[in-house]
Amino acid sequence: MRAQRMVPAITLDPRLPSYLKQKTNNTVDHHQQQENFVIEEIEGLIRVYKDGRVERPQIVPCVTAGAADPELGVTSMDIVIDRFTNVSSRFYVPIRRDMNNPMKKLPLLVYFHGGGFCVGSAAWSCYHEFLAKLAAKAGCIIMSVNYRLAPEHPLPAAYEDGLRSLVWLKQEASCERGGEEESNQWWSTQCDFSRIFLVGDSAGANIAHNVSRKLLCSETFLLPLIIKGVILVQPFFGGEDRTSSEKNHDMVQPRRRSVLNLAASDTYWRLALPAGSNRDHPWCNPLANGSCFGSDSVAMMVCISELDILKDREFEFCGAMVRAGKKVETVVYRGVGHAFQVLDKSMLAQTRCQEMITHIKAFVENN
Repeated sequence: MRAQRMVPAITLDPRLPSYLKQKTNNTVDHHQQQENFVIEEIEGLIRVYKDGRVERPQIVPCVTAGAADPELGVTSMDIVIDRFTNVSSRFYVPIRRDMNNPMKKLPLLVYFHGGGFCVGSAAWSCYHEFLAKLAAKAGCIIMSVNYRLAPEHPLPAAYEDGLRSLVWLKQEASCERGGEEESNQWWSTQCDFSRIFLVGDSAGANIAHNVSRKLLCSETFLLPLIIKGVILVQPFFGGEDRTSSEKNHDMVQPRRRSVLNLAASDTYWRLALPAGSNRDHPWCNPLANGSCFGSDSVAMMVCISELDILKDREFEFCGAMVRAGKKVETVVYRGVGHAFQVLDKSMLAQTRCQEMITHIKAFVENN
């Protein structure tokens, strides 16, 4: 974690002449002004000060577990998966079962939220509503990971938390097989641990991709867990060279801008990447420096938004994956921008959101 500079408390002696008090106060004010200098900011989302302090205005309300619409028939609960880092996950479990096969176990989606690695939470109301709906409609259990954020915890902290969540899940699966009481019975008895899907949107999709690359290098490491697929929703990638959609986005879509613009994208990467790195770091640009994708045969679906600043980069990524022999399904959502499924409440966006849920359900069922 980046160190924060501590400002010592200053007490003025009441016996000092008034002009000396004023001079001392001026010195303190100047010092505080220097410490309060903002060095990075994305308006309304995050502000980073020179002294290391970070402010994140609560632009999206947080909700407690169990607050999903009861009509969906989904229950949720927060579970701490690492007490040392305080990383937790919010689980969503459908209450209503398949009446034709009530004993059938459900696939598990390990989900990573978006926010440029710097903002966002599994408790944000927009994610809570979307994932509860996804769990109900797709008939799956969802484990939404609340990973650590940059710049206090720059990459690879989020990747480490993703890996740690899968190791914790492996332990739960082993407990379930052995019938040990430590297992979280309320969800694990309903879970098919042989059907795990890594899913994320924006920065969360970047996490899902990098975690899957790490895990799939060893097919036996996670047993009895089996990863059946990876779903990347508007994956947050970057690079030093600008793509056409990055350069022309504001000019082509002046009235209907995506929630992600080029300036915000660059700021997120400056805050998230290790010191001294540029946007061609392989965590940011998976196509830089001849990066390869391994030899695994796990299926992948990439969801791309037509008005997203990242769309060209995502198409390039999909093309490289196909050339590497990967099984990649690409879905494009017309007329909507980045993160529409959680942040856009328009009728068109809600329609596209339902389409996305249908596509995810089909992908899970077919793999």
